[in-house]
Amino acid sequence: MADSQLIAGLDLGTTKVCAIVGEQVDDGIDIIGIGCVPSKGLKKGVVVNIESTVQAIRAAIDQAETMAGCQIQTVYAGIAGSHVRGMNKEGVAAISDREVAEGDVERVLEQSKAIPLPGDRQVIHVLPQEYIVDDQDGITKPVGMNGVRLEARVHVVTAATHSVQNIIKCAERCNLHVAEVVLEPLASAYAALTDDEKEIGVALIDIGGGTTDIIVYVDGAAVHTSVIPIGGLNLTSDIAQGLRTPMAEAERIKMKYGCAASSMIDPDETIEVPSVGGRAARVLARDVLVQIIEPRVEEIFQAVHHVLKETGYVDMLASGLVLCGGSTLLDGMPELAEQIVGLPTRRAMPIGVGGLADVVKSPAYATAVGLVKYGAERLAVERMRKPIRLSPKAGPSLRGKFGDWLREVF
Repeated sequence: MADSQLIAGLDLGTTKVCAIVGEQVDDGIDIIGIGCVPSKGLKKGVVVNIESTVQAIRAAIDQAETMAGCQIQTVYAGIAGSHVRGMNKEGVAAISDREVAEGDVERVLEQSKAIPLPGDRQVIHVLPQEYIVDDQDGITKPVGMNGVRLEARVHVVTAATHSVQNIIKCAERCNLHVAEVVLEPLASAYAALTDDEKEIGVALIDIGGGTTDIIVYVDGAAVHTSVIPIGGLNLTSDIAQGLRTPMAEAERIKMKYGCAASSMIDPDETIEVPSVGGRAARVLARDVLVQIIEPRVEEIFQAVHHVLKETGYVDMLASGLVLCGGSTLLDGMPELAEQIVGLPTRRAMPIGVGGLADVVKSPAYATAVGLVKYGAERLAVERMRKPIRLSPKAGPSLRGKFGDWLREVF
């Protein structure tokens, strides 16, 4: 298979490292390879141990390559963490030829991200919201329109430079080229949200192991991104302490018996809880587990509600909330979110892919699948921008035809 047909996404999470390979086909993208291993080198989305992260990446890539029957050389890598910041900015540029060209759009986007930043931060995304040609606003594709002044309203995402460099370094030590470092909730939005949801307003809530990431869309464009430093590992830690059981067992119990709403379980149901230090396992009511989980999940959604209210967009989210991330697999998550935030809520599944679609049909794979879809869109844009070059056999050139015409006339 040609390299240009394959796109690989690398989701570097606090609890897992996931690599997914997609193949471009006529009607979209087929998922052909998946690799997923536990992550030990990241904390709250940031690399804290280079060697452990490299080992996890290598293991995930090996699994994906074996399944896909190919060699991965280039990846789109996800980035998250509390160091990520988003802001809305504006840029202005003169239209060079009275007609908006691709160059004018590139210049106005460059101008919009020319913001003063500390030396330890860098811009990773400039997400257009709308363009204004002279006084006409609400334009999404300005190329070809006539005017003298082009404005752009954009959402600029910045990240800590060392975090970006550490991700690239880890990938390069696995002989991988990082095509682009992509904000993880943005990638998740590519996999989980529909165009209609983005148009009428939606907030995607990605509850990962270390952080809860938020991205808000209004009128089809990203208008807000933020990070809450609480995630699924906080739930696991609470269970380990509350039930006095090892972290690994707490994670297993959470995924098997966990529920975010006590009203949804049978009060007489019991679970077996392993103890620490060689002590005998205990039998407890499942309600004891849920009473530990529910307050922490409430805390997460109260924080989400607070962030959305501060943005001023909460009344514009007609599509409500879309939940993704492995932690949202817990029963009762959408119901509790709807109760606390007061907006309709659904659990996300990756959409718009074929191949191994049933295997990745889980909120836990939304980011990795989204990275593949993001990469496919970027490659499509690059192909469209490449100039068309005629081969020497394509026929006489314009200059040659003009010369022939002159000889006929004179």
